[in-house]
Order: sequence, then structure tokens, then C-alpha cells
Amino acid sequence: MKPETCNSAQRPGLAEEAALGMVEKSKEFVEKGAEVYAKA
Repeated sequence: MKPETCNSAQRPGLAEEAALGMVEKSKEFVEKGAEVYAKA
């Protein structure tokens, strides 16, 4: 049995989804004060 490999070409649109996810995380980061270390 051949192991499956992770390849973005297997799923069209995966790169776009990842990019959109990073845009959302970027917005959250700025909204929370753009600090690298969160205050506990």
C-alpha cells in the first residue's frame, strides 16, 4: 500500500483557502493590539 502524500494540487483552491485564513489571522492580530506575546 502506497502512503498518501500531502499535495495542494490534489485539492483545487487549497492555496486560496490558506491565504484567506492568513488574512483573517492578520486582522485578529491587529485587532488584539499587534503584540507578539499575549498578556496572560
